[in-house]
Amino acid sequence: MKPLWKLDRTPPIGTPFDPGARHDVIIVGAGLTGLSTAVMLTRAGLDVAVIEAGSVAELATGGNTGKLTLLQGKRLAEIRKHHSAALVQAYVEGNREGMDWLVGFADHAGVSYERRIDHSYAQDAGGIDSVREVHEAAREAGLETRMLTRGELAGAAFPAAGAVALDDQVTIDPALVTHALADELLSAGGTLHTGVRVTATHALPDPRVETPLGPLFADHIVIATGYPILDRGLYFAKMRAFRSYCVSFRLPGGVPDSTFISVDSPTRSIRPVSDADGPGGPARLVVGGNGHSVGRSDGETAAIDDLVEWTRRYFPDAEETHRWSAQDYQSNNQIPFVGAMPRGLGRIRFATGYAKWGLSNAPAAALRLTAEILGANWHDRPSWMVKIGTRLTVPADLARGAIEGAKVAAAATTGWVDAERRPVPVPKPAEGEGVVANRSGRPVGISTVDGVTRAVSAVCPHLGGVLDWNDAECTWDCPLHASRFTADGTRIEGPALQDLKPVPRKVGG
Repeated sequence: MKPLWKLDRTPPIGTPFDPGARHDVIIVGAGLTGLSTAVMLTRAGLDVAVIEAGSVAELATGGNTGKLTLLQGKRLAEIRKHHSAALVQAYVEGNREGMDWLVGFADHAGVSYERRIDHSYAQDAGGIDSVREVHEAAREAGLETRMLTRGELAGAAFPAAGAVALDDQVTIDPALVTHALADELLSAGGTLHTGVRVTATHALPDPRVETPLGPLFADHIVIATGYPILDRGLYFAKMRAFRSYCVSFRLPGGVPDSTFISVDSPTRSIRPVSDADGPGGPARLVVGGNGHSVGRSDGETAAIDDLVEWTRRYFPDAEETHRWSAQDYQSNNQIPFVGAMPRGLGRIRFATGYAKWGLSNAPAAALRLTAEILGANWHDRPSWMVKIGTRLTVPADLARGAIEGAKVAAAATTGWVDAERRPVPVPKPAEGEGVVANRSGRPVGISTVDGVTRAVSAVCPHLGGVLDWNDAECTWDCPLHASRFTADGTRIEGPALQDLKPVPRKVGG
């Protein structure tokens, strides 16, 4: 499942690893957050090294839809429901600065993009109240949105009962702009290590990151890995993780000019792609949605097939070209976590929790991380940084955390019980399928991928959750805190730091 943005592209090649090297700043993660921060700090004259387990734009950044907007579906209304208008305004201002920085960088680097009208729309009359709430929250935060009726949306090929619209938003190729950030970092003398996994970080006695190839040292460390790979602060328990899906289509008859995302369920996100904001070629359309909590789905392939069926219903000539997914994180208090990591002695910082809107939140987080590392005083920082940095937890935040905690506990119990009911040996899984069985009291994951049947421990090395098979991506996903592993047990992402252990296989015919 390769995103449209990664078609026929070679990511920037990093620099040779030098064990024991020292830098001013080490950044873990070569997505949009990590590389934006790296470029900002390098421009300020610091020696920066970025280290990445995969390649540039490996995960969430490379799986983004490429929509850069301040409207953000129903996000503003969700924040406003339980927080002050001032906090929503600070969130919007931070995203505006992040958006402006990224667009300015794209202009500087020669990365093209399109200006488009973005819509948060209702698929039927039942979603109109949500559309109004988005409009009210956006206007209160200073955005010049406008309401559109069903009649004014008559040109949409899909059902739309009403919408709130915001002009002059942006679509851009997320992988291309991230590759350009990596190119600037390297050309400015920065360091980029790809294919090297960080296994630990330490603030004392000398700040450093540990890797299988040896340590790297720095005055400051930034964790930009989605879920923080450290359990300091227990952020895995303060967020929810979602997987959502995208399918790209070739449309011989042309595509809509604007972007759309529904405020009602099931989510439908529509994004046109042109030569200016994506890979060249015929007119394309990206349709996304059907998100769910990681490891808690009745069928990932079915979710993607549903997007295909919906698209062909309203765009009969649509020809599927690519399908992919991405993992995103949402904090229980609706606002991203950015800043100093607890027990990091002011040397370790992190950013996470963008709730699927990383193209503006990531550079906004980078601006704040850069200000902190460079030592800017609070009174010298933009007011949005101060407001977001001093926000308080409200009862609704605690309630969301309690609900998610209950779901995690239920998933933990269910996984072990279900595995107990299926002792090995079990029939050999068909191609692309996986099953969790019980062997001597321990869950074992057995799968067949590319003709190879493997057995690995089905217990997540983070906190012991029993893994669930993802039939769309042929991965083992943890329903507790969203760690993910390949069929052979190699860690992909999440708070787990170790691979799954292989086990001798006992299967039937």
